[in-house]
Amino acid sequence: MREQRQRADAVRNADRIVRAAIEIFRERGPEASLDEIARRAGIGSATVYRRFGDRDGVIRAAFQTYFAEEVEPLALTAGDAPDAGAALAGALAGTVDTLVAHQGLLKAVKQSGVFPVDIVERFMGPLSAVLARAQEAGQVRDDLSVRDLAAIVIMALATAHPGDPDQRDPRRYLALLLSSLRPTGDRLPEPSWRHFIDRASGGC
Repeated sequence: MREQRQRADAVRNADRIVRAAIEIFRERGPEASLDEIARRAGIGSATVYRRFGDRDGVIRAAFQTYFAEEVEPLALTAGDAPDAGAALAGALAGTVDTLVAHQGLLKAVKQSGVFPVDIVERFMGPLSAVLARAQEAGQVRDDLSVRDLAAIVIMALATAHPGDPDQRDPRRYLALLLSSLRPTGDRLPEPSWRHFIDRASGGC
């Protein structure tokens, strides 16, 4: 029983640390320290190091939890929607909104070099099915690929800035990018062989 309680306490502590990290990186950006995270979680710094090893470990765990809870569900929900075109646009808009709100965490991930490409691929997988349905319905151009959707999110994120707390610019330029998805008579140039997310390692 004692061992079970200790394991349960360890799980609860880890969750408190991760959620404190998500909050603080959102508020303070990549400058947030492990000591601040520990204080917010109500846990000693030694416990943070013991559970996650170092600051990079905390950042990785925080991003994985945030992405799994806030971003992945957008793609899964879109997969069940009857109107694939509208669902695709909604998933991309929701993704941009939440990523802009958590830019501090994204910057911390990029600076630490722990960007988990695999978790992004888990998100893009379900979105690929939505894209295919939208293409079959003639709602979007048929030469789009799922990597184009990732690029759209990254380009919209690039327009975010501190002087725009209402996220008007990312939403404006996302709308502009989404309008370019409509079917036309021209064809897109072929992409490079290597995925830009792999190269950027957290470029969003």
